[in-house]
Amino acid sequence: MALLEVRNVTKIFGGLVAVRDLSLDIREGEILGLIGPNGAGKSTLFNIIGGFIVPNKGKIQFKGELITGLRIDEIAQKGIARIFQEPTLFMQETVFENVLSGFHQHYTQPLWKAFLHTPGANSEEADKEKKASEIIEFMGLSSFSGELAANLPHGHQRALAIAIALATEPDLLLLDEPVTGMNPTETMEMVEKIKKIRNKGITVLIVEHDMKAVMSLCDRIVVLSLGVKIAENTPADIRKDEQVIEAYLGKQVI
Repeated sequence: MALLEVRNVTKIFGGLVAVRDLSLDIREGEILGLIGPNGAGKSTLFNIIGGFIVPNKGKIQFKGELITGLRIDEIAQKGIARIFQEPTLFMQETVFENVLSGFHQHYTQPLWKAFLHTPGANSEEADKEKKASEIIEFMGLSSFSGELAANLPHGHQRALAIAIALATEPDLLLLDEPVTGMNPTETMEMVEKIKKIRNKGITVLIVEHDMKAVMSLCDRIVVLSLGVKIAENTPADIRKDEQVIEAYLGKQVI
């Protein structure tokens, strides 16, 4: 059974059909790429999966459970985390404080106990701080732990946004153009980090325009054009798909 199932999803904005009768599966443990030209419906699909938009028709199931129409926070609690193209960070807080904030939905001790520093609350806080430090190290941000998020270079802000998402302990991570604006070295570093995330047992759905990154990273690729799925295959087969080349890739070398 797929981890996430999208079935016959359609979304219309006014007279514009952004996504039309779209179906796809995301298999547990894979990195699935979602590509297509601007206006293909990629961001709309991301927003539907994450609960930011409700489709006009169709359904989405996650781990066998219907999630269509649930609130954003309810979907997050089910185990889906989304990283936006522009990182959403607490800019005037440190890297450590940002990552620690990602654990908020997993605290079990009531607020009054945390305020009174009861043994149970102190133990839970220490556990979350330890996990936050581990995530920061995993994402290569240890030397920036005490730095304000606002002072980080662009690539490190992207890494921090992913670190916060990992603190929510997701089963599915949605990455919206994670390497945009990065130089080739930063891009390859991020690609390796995403592979390590998958190796930790987290399934990844990625939208990205950098074709080198997509081809080297993804197990499968789904191609959208004008809201319709026109191809779904391995990177090697997508590379030579004539319909994909005509609609999106052109003659560029990838």
